[in-house]
Amino acid sequence: MMESLVISPFAKEAALALLQIGAVTLRPQEPYIWASGIKSPMYCDNRLTLSYPPLRSRIANWLTECIYQYGANIECVAGTATAGIAHAALAADRLRLPMVYVRSSAKDHGKKNLVEGRLLPNQQVVVVEDTVSTGGSVISAINGLREEGAIVSFALAIFTYGFAETEQAFLQAGVPLIAVTDFRTLVDVAAQHGYLQNEDVSTLLRFREDPHSYGIAR
Repeated sequence: MMESLVISPFAKEAALALLQIGAVTLRPQEPYIWASGIKSPMYCDNRLTLSYPPLRSRIANWLTECIYQYGANIECVAGTATAGIAHAALAADRLRLPMVYVRSSAKDHGKKNLVEGRLLPNQQVVVVEDTVSTGGSVISAINGLREEGAIVSFALAIFTYGFAETEQAFLQAGVPLIAVTDFRTLVDVAAQHGYLQNEDVSTLLRFREDPHSYGIAR
């Protein structure tokens, strides 16, 4: 049985590539503030990867290899709106599989679709997202696909923060998350290649262990 979180064999290569194009920025001394209010010492914007054709192609290959390895019976690729759509389309094209995408909420007009594209009952689906933090948007997409009759085999992301609460959410949903790379790998690679001072490593790892209390005065 697959674990709730699996990191791909491409993790180090992918982490370095994200750092090199600036998709990941590290600010342990001046944390970013997420919409949820969480203060984070790093920011991951994988939308930037779409502007770099060689990396964009490598990411599509990595996602495709993960689907080959873990999803022999996958019949459809689903992207999350909006960040997962392009990556899902590229992977689906390589696999010659149908592709759909899941809206953040159903349309309030027309057919009021939540899932766009043709999704068949009992179709084996993989959900593609660019970045997973707490996992809420991906779990919502999984639930939406299930409501449409799909069988969600696993979720696939370029990057995950790997929070304990995220792993628990996927465990409860009964869907494994496979990530091309993750926070711990990225911190190690950043320190190794000079993107991060060694004394800041423990600061970032503290954030991963308890993101909700990070940045609170002690």
